[in-house]
Amino acid sequence: MKVLITGGGGFLGYRLACALLAQGTLPAPDGNATPITQITLLDSAFPAQIDARFRAVQADLSVPGAIEKALDPDTTAVFHLAAVVSAGAEGDFDLGMRVNLDGMRALLDACRRLAHPPRLIYSSSIGVFSRPEAERVTDETTPNPQISYGVQKAIGELLVADYTRRGYIDGRSVRLSAVIVRPARTHLAVSTFTSAIFREPLAGRAYDCPVPDTTVFWALSSRKAIDALLHAFSLPASAWMASRVVNLPGIAVSVHDAVAAMSRIAGGETAARVRYVPDARIRAIVTTWPLRFETPRALAMGFGVDADIDSVIRDHIREEGIRVA
Repeated sequence: MKVLITGGGGFLGYRLACALLAQGTLPAPDGNATPITQITLLDSAFPAQIDARFRAVQADLSVPGAIEKALDPDTTAVFHLAAVVSAGAEGDFDLGMRVNLDGMRALLDACRRLAHPPRLIYSSSIGVFSRPEAERVTDETTPNPQISYGVQKAIGELLVADYTRRGYIDGRSVRLSAVIVRPARTHLAVSTFTSAIFREPLAGRAYDCPVPDTTVFWALSSRKAIDALLHAFSLPASAWMASRVVNLPGIAVSVHDAVAAMSRIAGGETAARVRYVPDARIRAIVTTWPLRFETPRALAMGFGVDADIDSVIRDHIREEGIRVA
């Protein structure tokens, strides 16, 4: 089985690739575990060093011909993670449309031309929802995005569903929340603060939080995000029924509670490194985020959820080898 991961040079994409390498197999349409023979990563940039067992294709997803360089004719598994994220798509409308919408369409059309319909997992976002219409999001809540990124993601979900209906792909869309704790790379996501409030103080650096401590965000750990992408792929088509999109489980965390948890785990001196320096642009977008989610469908489908924010922080400390008092 050949696998393509768009956005494979990014934090989540590269972790997914490593997880697939360790796992070694993916289920075929008949449900049988099938050995992975090739993992191709498509991205505009890659880490300084990547595992030689990956096939890396450095190209812009939206440039004509880029996808064809990465998508072998016998590819049967596609994970589409590449995107211009929230603040980037909001700040540069044309760039967001070109990558998130035109690039999406180019990928789907390339999949359509394959000899056999591939199974495609689309990394969507809770950015398709907004407040005040959706203070509490359920499985029945209708998307009503208030930022360009959310609009582009919602259109992508509809395209995945329609290409699936027509038999061109076996598509599944998963709506991710803020994935924590991301590394300290340049990142245009508005949700960057949801990782930085942990990452920077734990690394011994002060952090200027752009939103007040009353801000609530919906989050899941990078480990659970990877598990969700793999689980979405492993489910039989019948598990999705007519709906090809699911809101993933997560945990609701306020900035205040996140900093308090860090104080419990790493000490008050660490937590005190978080300072509050308002950024009106970021706060304006964050105030459109829904506050609470109910995800019974995802739980019934077997998607997992983090126990609490304390466990997420402890996992990050262990994975990064951070020493705490």
